[in-house]
Amino acid sequence: MKEKRKVIILVVILAVFLIGLSVFLIGRKIYRANLIKNATIIVDLKSDLKASFDSGVKVSDFIENINGKLIDDFDIDTTKLGSKRIEFDYVNEEDIEIPYSFEIEVIDTKAPYVLLGQSYTITTSFSGSLEEKILCADDYDDEPICRIEGVYDTNTVGKYSLNFHAEDSSGNKTDIPFTLIVNKPVSGGNSGGTSTGGFSFSAAREKLGREGVQLGIDVSSWQGDIDFEKVKEAGVEFAFVRVGSKWGFDKDFFLDSKFHQNMKGFNDVGIPVGAYFYSYARNEDEAIEEAKWLLENIKDYDVELPIAFDFEDWNNYNKYKMSLFRLNRNAEVFIETVEKAGYKGMVYGSVNRLNKLLKTEGKEIWVAHYTTNADYSKSYKFWQFSASGQVPGINAAVDLDVMYK
Repeated sequence: MKEKRKVIILVVILAVFLIGLSVFLIGRKIYRANLIKNATIIVDLKSDLKASFDSGVKVSDFIENINGKLIDDFDIDTTKLGSKRIEFDYVNEEDIEIPYSFEIEVIDTKAPYVLLGQSYTITTSFSGSLEEKILCADDYDDEPICRIEGVYDTNTVGKYSLNFHAEDSSGNKTDIPFTLIVNKPVSGGNSGGTSTGGFSFSAAREKLGREGVQLGIDVSSWQGDIDFEKVKEAGVEFAFVRVGSKWGFDKDFFLDSKFHQNMKGFNDVGIPVGAYFYSYARNEDEAIEEAKWLLENIKDYDVELPIAFDFEDWNNYNKYKMSLFRLNRNAEVFIETVEKAGYKGMVYGSVNRLNKLLKTEGKEIWVAHYTTNADYSKSYKFWQFSASGQVPGINAAVDLDVMYK
């Protein structure tokens, strides 16, 4: 009986507490509503409430004048076209927290990108579709209209004046007049023999070595069996190792045949290593799958340097039916996946691809440019400056790299 009475008392206390809490919350809500109702609210919006697709704008970018301070000037998600309601809070001059909202229109303002100069040369042995071969990509559309206008015959030698027309679903257009040059196939090939030229590692050290700069290499099965002690003695300070790739999009994974040998060899002689994966991902799921496959294979090795997302299948890009936004999301989720596992991620690309096609903001960059300087205006950590390096202990040409401390 006493136990039952205790339970009843506890239930009554709990009920009284809940009723009191509800009354308090309702009262607080009414009080705050009255405060807001009588508050001075001045929010003058800008005349143009449009945002470009995937532009990374903030709330404040649309406010001309406000009588207070934003609580959170957050980034607005502009990865979907159309009308978007923006809801935010600010504290006015009377120290009252005010909710406010307005609508913007997310629009696609970029015309498709076409990788084409004033002329394009093929031979009569060319097969396939020119419209598939000439890179044509849009920031938003997976399949923009990409067509060659004019009459031409890839089987007949000659010069053809044509126009490449590209158009996306928002009506943005790119037109590039060009000359298609069709030649006969060159007979005979090269004269034979093996090129012995190249950029010696010692010459690279003399030219580029200085405080805050380290020189390294990146390798794969193409370099064959490496004498890691000789590489260390030559002064190589870091290395990137290809883990593997796929046999193409929608194809199986394969491990670089020298991966284990290279990772173990560099680890054994104390040369810091990073890794890279040659991607064929066409969507985020595939990019995450690639990252997880890589992580499974590197887990037994010491990987101090970043892991690079490396997409280079530009000659077949049109076949991917993939917007540039999706390509860059692939890079981002790949990096997110390896960084969740405790590694550093980065993006690899040539100067032209980094400038025109790859989104680099907030990412560590490995730039490839085979000249006397990287010629890249944005921030980067690594520079691949030669594909014909000659390094003691490696009996093949090898990529040479700089790392900036």
